[in-house]
Amino acid sequence: MNAAALQRLADRIELEDLVIRYANAIDRRDFDALDAVFLPDAHIDYRAMGGIQGDYPTVKAWLPQALGSFPAYMHLIGNVEFQIDGDTAHGRVACFNPMQVPDPNGGEGETMFLGLWYLDEYRRTVDGWRIARRAEQRCYLHNMPAWMKRALKLV
Repeated sequence: MNAAALQRLADRIELEDLVIRYANAIDRRDFDALDAVFLPDAHIDYRAMGGIQGDYPTVKAWLPQALGSFPAYMHLIGNVEFQIDGDTAHGRVACFNPMQVPDPNGGEGETMFLGLWYLDEYRRTVDGWRIARRAEQRCYLHNMPAWMKRALKLV
């Protein structure tokens, strides 16, 4: 295997690791770990699933509030596709996101299932690959309560 092929393989592994570190940081509610995932000037757009868009510091500050009411959730990452061009890359990453929804009347609530893709732009830095832009693209919402759809303006 030549040096270029080895570099492509290493880049792909590092990008897969990056998107997995994102999912694990979110699921652990370790939002400071995202500092090693996103560039400080990254732009994030979570509007497709009812969130906000903005620069990384704004979105990072919003995440604990937005996710704090959910008792449990998981972001399962798969079907990764990367186009690498030197020190930049684009990616499309599938995410299966079950979330336990709090019952507004008390109790455990239901579990909803969200399907989405992350559409990413990456940049290589001296510290490794980082996400420069991330946008969500909705695939489906299953079992999301009507009150939540209205609140998130997804209806």
